Amino acid sequence: MLKKSPLAPEITPKLPTIDGVQIATMNSGIRYKGRDDVMLMVFDKGSVMAGVVTKSKTRSAPVEHCVEALKAGGSARALVVNAGNANAFTGKAGDAVVKETVKAATVALGCRQRDVYVSSTGVIGQPIELGAIPACVSKLATQLKPEGWEKAASAIMTTDTFVKVATARAKIGGRQVVLNGIVKGSGMIAPDMATMLGYIATDAKIPQPILQTLLSRAVEKSFNCITVDSDTSTSDTVLLAATGKAGNVVPKTAGDPLLREFRNALLEICHDLAQQVVRDGEGASKFITVQVAGATSAGAAKTIGLAIANSPLVKTAIAGEDANWGRIVMAVGKSGARAERDKLRIWIGGVEITAKGMVVEGYDEAPVAEHMKGKDIDIKVDIGLGRGSATVWTCDLTHGYIDINADYRS
Repeated sequence: MLKKSPLAPEITPKLPTIDGVQIATMNSGIRYKGRDDVMLMVFDKGSVMAGVVTKSKTRSAPVEHCVEALKAGGSARALVVNAGNANAFTGKAGDAVVKETVKAATVALGCRQRDVYVSSTGVIGQPIELGAIPACVSKLATQLKPEGWEKAASAIMTTDTFVKVATARAKIGGRQVVLNGIVKGSGMIAPDMATMLGYIATDAKIPQPILQTLLSRAVEKSFNCITVDSDTSTSDTVLLAATGKAGNVVPKTAGDPLLREFRNALLEICHDLAQQVVRDGEGASKFITVQVAGATSAGAAKTIGLAIANSPLVKTAIAGEDANWGRIVMAVGKSGARAERDKLRIWIGGVEITAKGMVVEGYDEAPVAEHMKGKDIDIKVDIGLGRGSATVWTCDLTHGYIDINADYRS
């Protein structure tokens, strides 16, 4: 059992039930012992699903199935997730496991194959026994309850050290709706869509195309703005289900004023879950916020932010509590985005360090060094060339990351 991250939230919120959602978990025996590692989430008839998946060219069989289900219209009745084995790069055998898992769900729930979504996370390249997960699905379908969000979040963990959950409420046309979310992720985290497994559900009534637009936008501002180690998983998936049980006025477009509170609540949950992933970065001891302003575009700002956040030299300096701002200068320069020496300004912990192409006159490193001793590190960069801005979240790189990944399969 891995030691709980020092950056873990002090309080884990209690998630309410979502009308139209039921959950069950159990142990499959695939890899883990003494803990649940399979989760079944079932949605009432009429529910719809939106999703964003990894851009990896070696994505897993479960991801491929989710893509096809979303293309088929995004109707939703079931979600099956297992931890411990990613069912990725497992060839036709992996496809067969997904097919049999979906079949088991359709038989148990009386739904169509296109209504079932599947995710797997864990070791890549190891085949799963064909009947293991389908057998679990059949049993779980008889144990469903409205409660159990925290158990679901625990069941999908791999190297995570704490459960990651979030909840929010909003009003659509005066009718209150609820959103719950869970996520797993600790390593193999880099923004190229969602960078882990995340599941959100709401009782709001929202047409699938609008739901898809809302999720895609929220992911781009949250999950796509985090990085732990610059590695994008073969299994990354974020799904958002809407059961429609709240009975709210149905919005007509993604920009409908009726959805203002809902859009904010969805982004709030995505931000919360994404940052929890970073706070559980493998071996992490510090949470780092990188703000970039003054870039030629928002895209350029994000590119620069990620260059800083992904730099092993920056991350190890922070782990060692070394106020080595020169490594930030290096990262900006290597990003490929436009930058000019004499316009670049850098702050750490609110203290200005550089301006006009050099260190500021009278710079005192003492308050910066003190800031580096804390758990939350703030870096701000102004490129001085435009109005583009972005915020990226990451963590430091410690020897703990090596220890965890060197022993991952043993």
